[in-house]
Amino acid sequence: MASDGHHADDIPQMDYREHDRTYHGFIHFAEVGTVACLAIVAALAVGGTKGAWGFAIIGTLLTLVGTGIGLASKSIGWKATAVPFVLLLLALVLLPAASH
Repeated sequence: MASDGHHADDIPQMDYREHDRTYHGFIHFAEVGTVACLAIVAALAVGGTKGAWGFAIIGTLLTLVGTGIGLASKSIGWKATAVPFVLLLLALVLLPAASH
């Protein structure tokens, strides 16, 4: 099909406002998701190395709640998920090692 030179007339203009909204939403989701993944890995480390699976389960549940709050509120964001992450890191450092 030959080009008649009028192809640029039927291309819609970029919606920059929607583009920016989508970009910021993606960045927000990536930040919260990254901290949530780190918290889950910390929970697995607490359970696996310390044998404290109760702490790991509670930390995982707190991570899920924090992730929901962080995704719902752009002002809180990743900070809601960072709370259980820090608590799990403290448990990883302070709890005694599991005896097998």
